[in-house]
Amino acid sequence: MDFIGKRKIWYILSIALLLTGLVSLFTQGLNFGIDFKGGSLIHINFEDTAVNSEQVRAVLGEYGLGNSNIQESNDGSITIRVTELEQDKLVEVLEGFEKLGEYELLRTEKVGPVIGAELRRAGIMALAIAAVLQILYITVRFEFKFAIAAILALLHDAFIAIGFFSIFQIEVDSAFIAAILTIIGYSINDTIVIFDRIRENLKNRRKEQLAQIINNSIRQNLVRSINTSLAVIFVLVALLVLGGETTRNFSLALLVGVISGAYSSICVASPLWYQLKPEKHKKAKFA
Repeated sequence: MDFIGKRKIWYILSIALLLTGLVSLFTQGLNFGIDFKGGSLIHINFEDTAVNSEQVRAVLGEYGLGNSNIQESNDGSITIRVTELEQDKLVEVLEGFEKLGEYELLRTEKVGPVIGAELRRAGIMALAIAAVLQILYITVRFEFKFAIAAILALLHDAFIAIGFFSIFQIEVDSAFIAAILTIIGYSINDTIVIFDRIRENLKNRRKEQLAQIINNSIRQNLVRSINTSLAVIFVLVALLVLGGETTRNFSLALLVGVISGAYSSICVASPLWYQLKPEKHKKAKFA
């Protein structure tokens, strides 16, 4: 496949996906969970110590609260963080717990968000610093245009995952932030491998034009990239299906990011680097 010759197709596909996500972000935003918005805290202690968090989650699921944060304490009590509940709904949920046996209600109260505005600003700052450091590293190891192409591909993957969660209004919690950071780390690895092969071929294939060198480099890594991504995707699908409610959104975000990362490493990063090169280098049979 002529990856460079078909680069406009990849650009159109990526821009369409990104614009769809951006429109959704501006119109309906993200569905922030209790980690961002705060909610209600329920602290209960069951007389039957055999009651566990999964049984509690099953009861909460009957009231549309299956994504709640549940923690088991050493003393046998269970702490539950749910979206803010009106008094009538809270009474219903507490009555639902009676299915699991006798329990003592230790406390109920409204709580603030775990991830506040200050922590969000710190997270954005950390991402910005990481991006700058990656640009410096790739510039030293390769060249500045490689770094720009790689960072744009990373942003592409991150925004694809964020847009996906916005479009389908899937709840965003602290695990989603961890998933985005993991996506960025995974995606840059695959991109660097392809860039490294391009650099080697620039030295060894001086009689070929730049587009041909990039296409050959991508083809030489294609099987590796696909097999590596498939291995990760199989695990994520299993985790998504069998991992339960706690890890579902995390697994889904990673799944979208890994698929996007595999695509961007092959079809976005290298074509972008080619696009940034001067015309004389594209036509000459040396780099």
